[in-house]
Amino acid sequence: MLCLKFLTRTIWILSFISLFTDIASEMLYPIMPVYLKSIGFSIVYIGILEGLAEAVAGLSKGYFGKRSDSSGKRVPFVQVGYVLSAISKPMMAICILPLWVFFARSLDRFGKGIRTGARDAMLSDEATPITKGKVFGFHRSMDTLGAAIGPIIALIYLSYYPENYKTLFIIAIIPGALSVLASLLLKDKKNKIKEGAKTVSFFSFFSYWQSSPLVYRKLTAGLLVFALINSSDIFLLLHLKQSGLSDTHVIGAYIFYNLIYAVFAFPLGILADKLGLKKIYIAGLIVFGMVYLGMAFNTDPVIYFILFFGYGLYAAATEGISKAWISNITDGKDTATAIGTFAGFQSICAMFASTFAGIIWYYFGASTSFFITGIMTCFLCIYFNFKVPSPKK
Repeated sequence: MLCLKFLTRTIWILSFISLFTDIASEMLYPIMPVYLKSIGFSIVYIGILEGLAEAVAGLSKGYFGKRSDSSGKRVPFVQVGYVLSAISKPMMAICILPLWVFFARSLDRFGKGIRTGARDAMLSDEATPITKGKVFGFHRSMDTLGAAIGPIIALIYLSYYPENYKTLFIIAIIPGALSVLASLLLKDKKNKIKEGAKTVSFFSFFSYWQSSPLVYRKLTAGLLVFALINSSDIFLLLHLKQSGLSDTHVIGAYIFYNLIYAVFAFPLGILADKLGLKKIYIAGLIVFGMVYLGMAFNTDPVIYFILFFGYGLYAAATEGISKAWISNITDGKDTATAIGTFAGFQSICAMFASTFAGIIWYYFGASTSFFITGIMTCFLCIYFNFKVPSPKK
């Protein structure tokens, strides 16, 4: 029987906060592309919106990660970040003007940017090098459980009120408020707080790249190339919709993906601590490449669900593992900066990834976009295997 003593009070609280937040976010995510198209957004504009919103999140992750390390404080960043994300949800229903939609979506991502580095640093501080995979895997499981519950709520609601999307944005206030209340239970470690911390400029986290360990730069270089070819999940959902699946089936596929992710993230985190973070991460990339190549050629609705099963495995094997990997190769005092710096560059890459995917889709079709991503992932697997050393325990 698995011993869960490594799951501290702080880990449990952070995991439940993420659970509630993802219930709120993922109630809306699978219907987001349909909603945006219903208010006049083209596939190109959806790509640009998602890309720019992620860029806002990324740049703020780097800055606030550096601020967190500089001050030694974690909790204020976590709390403010979750508050902003909670209030952004109903804003999407208030007005459908493109600039307002962009502002609301960006506010949600900005909240994520403020909290991510500090939250992940708190998780890292609660773990040891040999339990990082378990801790981050457990957190991702709880987070993704919320990502499965949210679409289920959306699915039930839409079965009674088809295409009444706006009310869902209002309902999302409830789990968002619960995440904010749960964040009030967090406490900073007194010995971590620094008095008289120096001022941090918005782009100061960029300097960490130059002073960071070589292994960090090798790892993040590969992760960033992957981010550059990994467009928003919205494109996968839109592909299912345009292939003839109903809203119910599209949301069902997304729920299925998140359930697989939630079920396997913790076990794969445990396995990564035993076999090595690098091995599990590369295995996840291989599955990702196979999924995208399958998306490029498949037209069978049943096969789409098999591909989404694989997509859930990929996410479980990479999302938490990559953060555990970064935290294991960097100094503890720089954890939020290291993760935030990576996240900053990652979101800039994501901006281009979603924008390019939208353009390629528009001019050459979805199959071409997915095929390019699948092939490039194969080359990335080779890079990680031969160029990036495994983290030391």
